[in-house]
Amino acid sequence: MKNNRLVELIELQSIVTAPGVFDGLSARLVEQAGFSAIYASGGAIARSTGVPDIGLLTLTEVADRMRQIVESTSLPVIADADTGFGNEINVKRTVELFSNAGVAALHIEDQQFPKRCGHLDGKSLISIEEMKHKIAVAKKYADNMMIIARTDAIAVTGFEDAIERAKAYVEAGADMIFVEAPETVAQIELIAEQVPGPKLINMFHSGKTPLVSTERLKQLGYQLIIIPSDLQRAAMAGMKNVLSEIYQSGNSGAVADQMLSFSQREQVVKTHEFLQP
Repeated sequence: MKNNRLVELIELQSIVTAPGVFDGLSARLVEQAGFSAIYASGGAIARSTGVPDIGLLTLTEVADRMRQIVESTSLPVIADADTGFGNEINVKRTVELFSNAGVAALHIEDQQFPKRCGHLDGKSLISIEEMKHKIAVAKKYADNMMIIARTDAIAVTGFEDAIERAKAYVEAGADMIFVEAPETVAQIELIAEQVPGPKLINMFHSGKTPLVSTERLKQLGYQLIIIPSDLQRAAMAGMKNVLSEIYQSGNSGAVADQMLSFSQREQVVKTHEFLQP
């Protein structure tokens, strides 16, 4: 994958942390905070429309949001493509739309369609062979995108099957492997030890996976860390706090220190640059 900025970034930094975003504004904030890559979280995008992460949004809804996110930042974007939004025929269109949107990488998972959040119970899986077909199709039409294969098997069929699936997905041509929701540090270590090739790990507070330091993950051989929902949950908490104050007193003056100022807000969205081209 020549000239893929995410691949070049991983080669340069060894491990890359990509906070999860759900729109252009959150992507802009990640870039301004000094990070080098962005994760466009399918779950966070779903919740931003007011629905849970259970496969309710359509491909075109998500692809349009991916385009908005990519256009708002100069950083490489890793996209959550869920199951590819169907079978291998759907995967072809998904990959083409995400490629046209300009994402640097996407991951597809081995859940049955419609999927649900990787840290929710009640998931079900497609066969290894069907997932291998999806990976092959994704690679065929990926152009210069990195294709990341995700398995949700730990919570469904167990850890050993997750390892077996991860190895099969490497053999099918996936550029990186994402074993979702390991439940112990020992499992995190075993994934690093037993699954060949580059690996992604999901690190967010209060999920099923224990938090491990970036340095330790780097030592284990992980190359990419995504943190899907922390920014959105922080934004939700902040909005609830300000709304509570407005409801009680009629304005937000008492919690002004919890908000950006008017001028800071305009700096984030680069108003001056638009008005002075």
